[in-house]
Amino acid sequence: MKVVILAGGFGTRISEESHLKPKPMIEIGHRPILWHIMKLYSHYGFNDFVICLGYKGYCIKEYFAHYFLHEADITFDFTMSNQQFIHNHQAEPWKVTLVNTGIETMTGGRVKRAQPYIGNETFMLTYGDGVSDVDIKSLVQYHKAHGKRATVTSVQPSGRFGALDITAENTVAGFQEKPQGDGGWINAGFFVLEPEIFDYIEGDSTIFERSPMENLAKDNQLVAYKHDGFWQPMDTVRDKDALEELWRNKKAPWKLW
Repeated sequence: MKVVILAGGFGTRISEESHLKPKPMIEIGHRPILWHIMKLYSHYGFNDFVICLGYKGYCIKEYFAHYFLHEADITFDFTMSNQQFIHNHQAEPWKVTLVNTGIETMTGGRVKRAQPYIGNETFMLTYGDGVSDVDIKSLVQYHKAHGKRATVTSVQPSGRFGALDITAENTVAGFQEKPQGDGGWINAGFFVLEPEIFDYIEGDSTIFERSPMENLAKDNQLVAYKHDGFWQPMDTVRDKDALEELWRNKKAPWKLW
C-alpha cells in the first residue's frame, strides 16, 4: 500500500526556518521531520512513498538523491582514476516517488496530481509536518473492516495553557497542566483512502479538508479512527523546540523503530 505525504506547503507559521527549506525538511534530531514520518510507516512495513512537492521541492529531491551517499562510509581514491568505494551503508527499504504538484496547489489538488503514481488502489495519506505514535497497522485494519471510502485519524489535542479549577466562590481548587481539549476531535492526518476519493477532488484549487471531506461525510463515507496517544504537528518554532527536546532526551513517543 502506498503512502502519500503532502510536502508542498509554504510553512508560513514557521517562516524562521521555512524561508530556507520546505517545512518537511526542518530537522528534529538532525533529521528532517519528513524522515521521522517515513520511519514510522516503515516500522509497520509500509515502504512505498509518493511525496507531493511544491514550495522548494528541489530541496527534497536533492535530499533523496544523495541519501545513500550520505548514509554510507565511502572512500574517494584519487590515485585510481578518481574511483569511489562504498563501505558500510544503512539503506532504507524505501521506494520514493517525488511528484511536482505545483507551488500554489491546494492539498486536494496535490493528491489529485499524484493520482497517476497512486493507481486504482487503497492508499494512505498524511501531512509532512506531524508525528505520532499511531498504530498504522491497526489503522489500516480498522479501515478495511468498516468498508467506507475514507478513514481519518482524529485526536483530542492538549490545551495550550494550564487550566484552573475554580469553585463557585472563585477560589482555585486545583490546577491541571495542559489538559486535553474541550472534547472536540480534530483531523490529525494519517488517512486511509479508497481510490474513489479522487472523484471528490475537482482540481488544483480544491482544499482536501473542505469539500472532499465534507462531501464524504454527507455520503456517510468518512469514518474517524480515534487515537488517544501522542500526536504533535510542527506549526511553529515552539512546536519544533518541544519535539527537539523530546528527541534529545530520548523520550520521543513516535520513535517506534
